[in-house]
Amino acid sequence: MLIHSGLTPDFCELPDRDERAVIVGDAGDAFTYAALNDAFRELSAGAELLALATNRTFRDADGELSLDAGPFVAALEFASLKRATVIGKPSSEFFLSALASMDCPPDQAIMVGDDAEADIAGALRAGLSAALLVRTGKYRQGDEKPFDPRPTATVADLAAAADWILARRDDCAD
Repeated sequence: MLIHSGLTPDFCELPDRDERAVIVGDAGDAFTYAALNDAFRELSAGAELLALATNRTFRDADGELSLDAGPFVAALEFASLKRATVIGKPSSEFFLSALASMDCPPDQAIMVGDDAEADIAGALRAGLSAALLVRTGKYRQGDEKPFDPRPTATVADLAAAADWILARRDDCAD
């Protein structure tokens, strides 16, 4: 498992199976050559590749963007000739499962996020009614342009997102 040590307890109760898998998530400094090469060797020996997400970047503690799990997933896909099964964002199944757990139909849901690709485009491809990109977190000027589908709206922050949502709700009530 190439994951952050804080995620390890989430995987402790997985049932034992004959199948092997490499699980890639937010591993931070654990993304070493040795760890990636071990994962590659597992994949070469037949293990499946599972990605918790394929985000390209995250805003690090120093305020700068840093590599997230996505580039490491892509490297393992390239080297092993295997496609990862993505079980987190931007997978449609991820969004639909979250909505199902809340008994919320996709056409009544709105995604608010700072990642135009994983949060926004992923949610819209899953059928959510709208997706708002906030200019906080890891947002950088122009992030709303390169990914399809594009955000329903780009807003300053979470407060502006709440205002946008409430204004649309009030419009529907009229």
